Amino acid sequence: MQSHFLIITGMSGAGKTQVVRTLEDLNFFCIDNLPATLIPKFAELCRQTSEDKVALVVDIRGGRFFDKLLQVLDEMEASGQKYELLFLDASDATLVRRYKETRRRHPLGERNTLLKNITCERELLDPLREKATHIIDTSTLTTAQLKAKVTEMFGEGSSKERMGIVVRSFGFKHGLPLDSDLVLDVRFLPNPFYVEELRNMTGNDRPVADFICRYPQTFQYLKLEEQLLDFLVPQYINEGKAQLVISVGCTGGQHRSVFIVNKLYEYLREKGYSVDVTHRDIPHRK
Repeated sequence: MQSHFLIITGMSGAGKTQVVRTLEDLNFFCIDNLPATLIPKFAELCRQTSEDKVALVVDIRGGRFFDKLLQVLDEMEASGQKYELLFLDASDATLVRRYKETRRRHPLGERNTLLKNITCERELLDPLREKATHIIDTSTLTTAQLKAKVTEMFGEGSSKERMGIVVRSFGFKHGLPLDSDLVLDVRFLPNPFYVEELRNMTGNDRPVADFICRYPQTFQYLKLEEQLLDFLVPQYINEGKAQLVISVGCTGGQHRSVFIVNKLYEYLREKGYSVDVTHRDIPHRK
């Protein structure tokens, strides 16, 4: 696992909040608005506790504490403490538009115009921008594009591994799973429930699987779903989605949906995706 001690700074309104949310999804331990003078002590604490993915936001909201950031970074370098500095930037026009849209007050206050505050902040941050190990200009980036860029820079594994997929079986009579992104209905398949010797089994049992596999529509349906997932899943990854929940339902959630979920799980695993399988309503059987 790659180690990161990441310090995030940059222009107010350039997207630091969105970057922190993305890093949290990448399992970073994140702290916002930490006084600069506390950074070396915190870095030492992280080393002692083996915390190897840390992100700190330090910006002009820190007031007089922020003024010490350059000095603190120089001291860390002199003592051999390693860090990365991510600087977020955006054009003046973009920052003005974002402030107008959100109606937020600039951290430098209201004594000057918004554009004057942006100009002043840019001058204060210039030395840090020159020192940055990473610079992201968010002027033309959508939220999804910014998330994808941060994930590419600081995420681990392939893009397929970064988005988690959950494939879940459920029974419609027990209610629709509220966190579903995709809901598939397989109640059109012949129901093993009406075969007495299969009634108390589940789709995990071989006799139930053999029963469902007798019908050609089972494989026709699986083929169509595989084609759908081949198209959809890469689109979700490109949009920066962190998790995709695919819920497959039948009447009781014990037979048909369980079998289909197991098949989709196997297919997605073979494609190299990070996928988990759950059968929500199997515990409901009597």
